[in-house]
Amino acid sequence: MRKFWKNIKRYKSYIIYATKANLKSEVAGSYLNWLWWILDPLLFMLVYSFVALIVFGKGEPYFPVFVFIGLNSWNFFNKSVNRSVKIIRTYKGTISKVYIPKYVLILIAMMENLFKMAVAFVWVLVMLPIYRVPVSWHMVNAIPIFLTMAVFTFGCSSIMLHAGVYIADLSNIITVLLRLVFYMSGIFYSISNRVEEPYGTYLLNLNPMAFLINGLRESLLYNHMVNYGMLSVIFLIGCILSVIGIKTIDKHENSYVKVI
Repeated sequence: MRKFWKNIKRYKSYIIYATKANLKSEVAGSYLNWLWWILDPLLFMLVYSFVALIVFGKGEPYFPVFVFIGLNSWNFFNKSVNRSVKIIRTYKGTISKVYIPKYVLILIAMMENLFKMAVAFVWVLVMLPIYRVPVSWHMVNAIPIFLTMAVFTFGCSSIMLHAGVYIADLSNIITVLLRLVFYMSGIFYSISNRVEEPYGTYLLNLNPMAFLINGLRESLLYNHMVNYGMLSVIFLIGCILSVIGIKTIDKHENSYVKVI
C-alpha cells in the first residue's frame, strides 16, 4: 500500500488534469453543457415520481428528493464500476506507450463521476427548503457515508478492472447484475417500509449500496442517526476489496496490454 500512496502523490497532477480534460470533452458541443449532469437524474426523478405517485399511488415523505438522492448516488457507483470493467481496453493506446498505474485510471473515472454527483447534489440543497425539510445536525452524517461509498466503489472497481481484462463479455454481465442491484437498492421505494420483514433487513444489511442510500436519506431528510456499526463494516469491506484490487493490479498490470 505504500507504493499505492506514493503513486497517488506522484500522479496527482495527471489525475486532476485528465479529469478536467475528460469533463470538458464530454460537454463540448453540447448546448446544455454541465447542466445535463443535473437534468439527467432530475428527469429520471420525475419519471419515477410519476410512476410511484400517480400510477401506484404510493410514495414517501419528500418523495421527489427521496428519489433524486437515490438516483444520484446510484449513478456514481454504477457508472464508476461499469466503466472500470473496460477501462484498460479504452486506454489501450495510452498505456501501451506510457506507464501509468492502472488504478489511476479508476481514480480518474471516479473523480469525473464524483464531480457530476456533486454538481447534481446542488439541486438537493435547492429542493430541501422547497419541500420544507427540517434542518438537523444529523445531516453531517452524509460526510462519512459519502466517504464509505467512495472507498467501496473503488474496491469494487479495482477488482472489476482486473477481471475485465481477462473476461471479454464481463461488461455485459456486470450491466445485467448492476441492473438487478439497482432494483434491490430501493432507488424509488423505501426498503424498510415497502419490503416485508425479514427480507427488508436482509436487503439493507447484505446490499451495501442499499444501506448507504438509505443512510443518506435518513440523514438528509428524516433526521435519523446512521447505524455506524454497519457503516464501519461496509467501510472495512471497501478497504479489503481495495487492498486486494490494488495488489492484484500491481502483480498483473504489465501483462494487461498483451492480453487485450
